[in-house]
Amino acid sequence: MVAYNTSGFCKLNERAVLNALEKSLAMIEFNTQGDVLWANENFARAMGYQVSELIGIHHRKFCVPDFVNSSDYKMLWDNLRRGKTFQDKITRVTKQGIILLLEATYMPVLGEDGQVVAVLKVATDITARETAKTQVTTELQQMAEDLLVRTEKGIARNQQVASAIGRVMNDNESNLNDLHDLKEQTTAIHHIVQTIREFASHTNLLALNAAIEAAHAGEHGRGFNVVATEVRKLAQSVQEAAKEIHATVEGISKHVHRVSEGTMTSQRAIVDSQHQIQLTVDEFAGIGEAVGKLDVQAKTLSQIL
Repeated sequence: MVAYNTSGFCKLNERAVLNALEKSLAMIEFNTQGDVLWANENFARAMGYQVSELIGIHHRKFCVPDFVNSSDYKMLWDNLRRGKTFQDKITRVTKQGIILLLEATYMPVLGEDGQVVAVLKVATDITARETAKTQVTTELQQMAEDLLVRTEKGIARNQQVASAIGRVMNDNESNLNDLHDLKEQTTAIHHIVQTIREFASHTNLLALNAAIEAAHAGEHGRGFNVVATEVRKLAQSVQEAAKEIHATVEGISKHVHRVSEGTMTSQRAIVDSQHQIQLTVDEFAGIGEAVGKLDVQAKTLSQIL
């Protein structure tokens, strides 16, 4: 390593600090042209080299070709030679061609004249951490995407159910209208039957009066009595038929009433179902919004880490 001109006491402390750093960190030193001057065991082990193999190797040997051939690579060394420190997450290549992710700091080392004489690099292998972070982020994003797809399907299915229930409700409303019309028609039949019964009753009364008058007329009213008797029989038949019609209409009315009540109950249940489905759709929409936030947070986590 480069020598430091300090007092003996300070030199001892600096050496102790450097020894502690050297044991825990990967460290390497380059000259201003980028050739390796020195490296510790941690750096050599991480990069798949023996320490002795590293001396004299150029810095570009550890970099991916795209970076070496870029303007950023030239800028990095130009800035280091001007004494500017560089710190960032970087990608490097081992002797075996394995890609490593490092958190590294390049620190220009100044000589007595204040000029840069070397560059010290301190690095920490964060490959495992970054891989785990990427995996977690990818899984979070995949979970968010899967949940979003399921949410969208849930919303679509609920909307389909809501549409189907809407159609049933429309049909029920139409049935209710038909039942209402049927009620009105039944009521009208009641009135007609009542009119017929009253007409038959009057006819029967007239026939009875005619029979009495025919009896008073003696022989001259005998033919008229036959007619009155037949009219009275017809009136009684009409009354009996009116009673049967009345009973039938009453039965129809009761059945219509029961059907109407059942239909109205179904209508109320359908309206309630529509309300519940709308609440479900709203919940799904809330889940979809939360999924979107989860995806954003996953991406933010990736950028932070």
